Amino acid sequence: KQYAKELRKLQIELCQLQEWIKYKGLRVIIVFEGRDAAGKGGTIKALTERVSPRVFRQVALPAPSDREKTQVYMQRYFAHFPAAGEIILFDRSWYNRAGVERVMGFCTDRQYERFLAMAPVFEREMVVENGIILRKYFLDVSQDEQRRRFEARIHDPMKHWKLSPMDTESVRRWWDYTAAYQRMIKATHTPWAPWHIVPADNKRSARLNLIRHLLDSIPYKKVDVE
Repeated sequence: KQYAKELRKLQIELCQLQEWIKYKGLRVIIVFEGRDAAGKGGTIKALTERVSPRVFRQVALPAPSDREKTQVYMQRYFAHFPAAGEIILFDRSWYNRAGVERVMGFCTDRQYERFLAMAPVFEREMVVENGIILRKYFLDVSQDEQRRRFEARIHDPMKHWKLSPMDTESVRRWWDYTAAYQRMIKATHTPWAPWHIVPADNKRSARLNLIRHLLDSIPYKKVDVE
């Protein structure tokens, strides 16, 4: 009950943020990254369930098609950037290259190193200096908690859709992912686009803390609605 009460307060504030974003014609990108089973989907749901899908638009891209593989790497993400009055929530983002693509060998060493060098430049020149507000969140869980959540998915028929062959690799390659994420954050944590690490072993606390931080980080005022 306490969680529901606190979440409702924050969701009311999110509605007010939404009206401010529309009123001022602002553009916002929120990047959600993290370990598998860290709770990104549940956090995004809590964030968006009381607001307009025309303003808060979730983007969760599938694996790239053969055509997309021949494009400039950032191209398919850039196509989903916000227009005035929109907030885009990337459920995983261009940082796939520094995480799963790196660990699973889906990119070359040269592509990986080039990405780490170019991501901060891209975020500064194509995002922040273009007037887009950028927030980057990394949801982190412990090894034991991740394993527990995967086991829960196995035993709950309503969570089977969340399972994929990559989940087994996430458990088996825990330390490979740890090294990849540590280097990613170190290389791309910048003054203009810092990472915010969200401890997520407690899903509800993680959701509340992330939403509070987001609201605190974007100055907004209440807009009088006719």
